[in-house]
Amino acid sequence: MSEQLETMTPNPAWDADAHEETVATWKRVADDVTVKVWGGDWCGDCRGQLPDFAAALDAAGVERVEHYPVERVDGEKQGEGVEEYDIALIPTVVVEDADGEELARFVEEEDRPIADWLAARLDELEASA
Repeated sequence: MSEQLETMTPNPAWDADAHEETVATWKRVADDVTVKVWGGDWCGDCRGQLPDFAAALDAAGVERVEHYPVERVDGEKQGEGVEEYDIALIPTVVVEDADGEELARFVEEEDRPIADWLAARLDELEASA
């Protein structure tokens, strides 16, 4: 994938030390997952949430991060993978294992930041394995 989301430029002000547990979880899975990010640089939620998420992935050394820019055409979301992954709201982040199985999904708004929310889902998965 060639196109990059500007909103996935890590926020330099993000403090990894304040998110120790989140970073630890991402470090633990860094070599085993692919993170797929659907967003739009035109999207307010993406501009607000993705730079911190990118900073968390950066701090944890997660290297397999795929960007899927989404455009809005006649009110519909369009872009690579939008139909295949049933993307209706952005940002949407899907974490997959090495076999391409979906482990966790963040959609637009949850009660905490993307990195924290997904780390909690990944921790739950590991605890139940």
